[in-house]
Amino acid sequence: MQQQQIDSLKAMPVAPQQLFINGQWQAGTGSSHSVISPVDGQVITTIERASRADMQAAIKAARQSFDDGRWANQAPSARKQVLLKLAELIQKNALELAVLGVRDNGTEINMAIKAEPGSAAATFQYYSEAIDKVYGEIAPTDANFLGLIHKQPVGVVGAIVPWNMPLMIGAWKIAPALAAGNSVVIKPAEEASLTLLRLAQLASEAGLPDGVLNVVTGQGAVVGEELALSMEVDVLVFTGSGNTGRRLLEYSARSNMKRCYLELGGKSANIIFADAPDLDQAALGAAMAIFRNSGQICISGSRLLVENIIHDEFVAKVAQYAENLRVGNPLHLTSQIGAINSQRQLTSNLEFVAKAHAEGAQLVTGGQQILQSSGGYYMQPTIFTGVESHHHLARAEVFGPVLGVTPFATEAEAVALANDCDYGLAGAAWTNDLGRAHRMIKAVNTGGMFINTYGGSDATMPLGGVKQSGNGVDKSLHAMDKYINLKTAWIQL
Repeated sequence: MQQQQIDSLKAMPVAPQQLFINGQWQAGTGSSHSVISPVDGQVITTIERASRADMQAAIKAARQSFDDGRWANQAPSARKQVLLKLAELIQKNALELAVLGVRDNGTEINMAIKAEPGSAAATFQYYSEAIDKVYGEIAPTDANFLGLIHKQPVGVVGAIVPWNMPLMIGAWKIAPALAAGNSVVIKPAEEASLTLLRLAQLASEAGLPDGVLNVVTGQGAVVGEELALSMEVDVLVFTGSGNTGRRLLEYSARSNMKRCYLELGGKSANIIFADAPDLDQAALGAAMAIFRNSGQICISGSRLLVENIIHDEFVAKVAQYAENLRVGNPLHLTSQIGAINSQRQLTSNLEFVAKAHAEGAQLVTGGQQILQSSGGYYMQPTIFTGVESHHHLARAEVFGPVLGVTPFATEAEAVALANDCDYGLAGAAWTNDLGRAHRMIKAVNTGGMFINTYGGSDATMPLGGVKQSGNGVDKSLHAMDKYINLKTAWIQL
């Protein structure tokens, strides 16, 4: 990957974007919305703020494409080839997609190339290979009967995805839904829609039939609500905030009681024991667990729990890594940390800093907006110590580069602190004691735990949470369960 290629791609103008409905680009019947890049505060292009009627048209197209079987009734081998071709096209256009995404949401390019097109291509390849390997079942019944268990697509899937990793998270939802034979309507976040619109174009090029994948941009309170309230949507999948997740559950109850799967973020505890195999490596891991992508990752290790006897030494190590991170233009290969997604998000981050000061936490490093002259939205990696479990910083998801550190004395106290949280998405423990590692995996109430590392699991591992981090999983074969109905046949022989 060369800086010259990136510079060439970032200079390319982006045409005003339309809606992708029934295999066609269509102007919306609502208004348009300027796309402002967090890199420099400049307008990139415009996207449609679709109307309810536009969303209804997309749902109708998806329903018709499912009901007539143009995708669902294709042989599994045929569907497999289409999704494999899509994975190939994503990979072929990876740098273009990565640069487009960075211009839209501010993720550092070195991370974006792997986490966005790289992950999306791998996801589509993974589920394409699964299509002809998911079997039905025969029940162990009396010899006079035959019990068959069929796995059938649910129908129309509505998906709503966030701005932080839209292509990766979008693929986590679109790929298994399509692999199972469903049709999809996806609503990207207004703050980052461009890569998913490009994905729709690539899917059409790969041979996906018209109407099977539809992309509708716009406001959550308009088109997101219309999608969630639709009587023609069979399953709704969402990644985002808890408040929106609650509304989606209400909309499900008010409409057709569609199944609703929610991934609602986290406040993950990263637990450092004195017997960690390598404290320098653990400190680097702790820094990147929260500061990568400016903390704008749902599993970010935003709560750092450190054993008392190494607390000061360890915090100093993490602070040194934080202060040496190069925050800057995310389209420069030398930048290690990119931009905050929007002015609104930056303002929210700084409000968390002010609240932490007010509650008595001690600032170790950071806490300020930087690079204002760029026109973009940038913030120093920030660390607070003395964060108590009742503090706002310990309980609310910042979704920014702000780390709260809390000491602990015993393993039991570490578990209690980790579990004293409304969220339960991820967590980590660093220890050289194999028994302790397994105890922590069992005791910390999360959907997943990392041991002596943080993040990085591949498509084979499910991602999902407990408590207010949601329900259901993305990734792995388990994710396909969301998009499949079990239908039984009881046959007297």
